[in-house]
Amino acid sequence: MESGNRREEKVDIRLGAENAYRLSWTAYAKPIIVLLIVYAIAYRIYLWRPAAGVAVAIAWTAIFALTVCSNRAVRLYTNDQGVWVSSGIFPWTKGVSGVRWRDIDEAVFFTGFLAWAFNSYRIRVGHRFTKSSEIVLPSVANGRKAVEYINQQLGEHIRSAALARDAS
Repeated sequence: MESGNRREEKVDIRLGAENAYRLSWTAYAKPIIVLLIVYAIAYRIYLWRPAAGVAVAIAWTAIFALTVCSNRAVRLYTNDQGVWVSSGIFPWTKGVSGVRWRDIDEAVFFTGFLAWAFNSYRIRVGHRFTKSSEIVLPSVANGRKAVEYINQQLGEHIRSAALARDAS
């Protein structure tokens, strides 16, 4: 894309993505429960003022739809540069953030009965130098497998960097 004398290239960091993980169905449980509660409240409002009850129900249905679409857009993936999360449904909310292999401290998942029962884990990919740059995602489907893969790849990158350093 040309912009005056400057040529801009759009680089897609997802190129070469090896593994991709999505949010589990459990990420949708809280929005569904909230929607059902709001529908119950909207029904009570409808009995008092029908137009207001319908307006509340329509507004919360739209909010629920946006939440579901937003959750569906979240992807955790790895490539040769690091671990990344892409998210967003609108052009102004789409984005990618992540941690490069050289900066990863460790990847961990948080256990619990429900996490184990539904195979939906909260994961954290830590940054060696700052907590503000780490990745924390709730309800990742096969999150345990994702963490195992990330830590395996991290070990390989550390070994290859050590070999390259020793060779020079």
